[in-house]
Amino acid sequence: VQLVESGGGLVQAGGSLRLSCAASTSTFSINAMGWYRQAPGKERELVAAIASGTGNTIYSDSVKGRFTLSSNAKNTMSLQMNSLKSEDTAVYYCNAVAGRPPSVPAYDHWGQGTQVTVSS
Repeated sequence: VQLVESGGGLVQAGGSLRLSCAASTSTFSINAMGWYRQAPGKERELVAAIASGTGNTIYSDSVKGRFTLSSNAKNTMSLQMNSLKSEDTAVYYCNAVAGRPPSVPAYDHWGQGTQVTVSS
């Protein structure tokens, strides 16, 4: 699975950014897609995720009400980030949980990451 990310950059606190990710695969079945982030000196954490079948979404408590994850086309998703705070500064990684049933169980696939910097 190849994951191509776009968006990110530098924004002032209170501003907005939009991240997008497109997954390309001809053999894997994608169960879910999501965004993780990793700030310097911290562990990678889940930001938001969406289930491919149901479209159900989950968010970390720290971004609820500010970030919105959506998918308007198969194997694509966008993360709209509003009211950004300095603590949102991190490298954001696109993630897809995909496998090739029944022989290959689903596992994590990762994008290269995109930097989001929020200046206060």
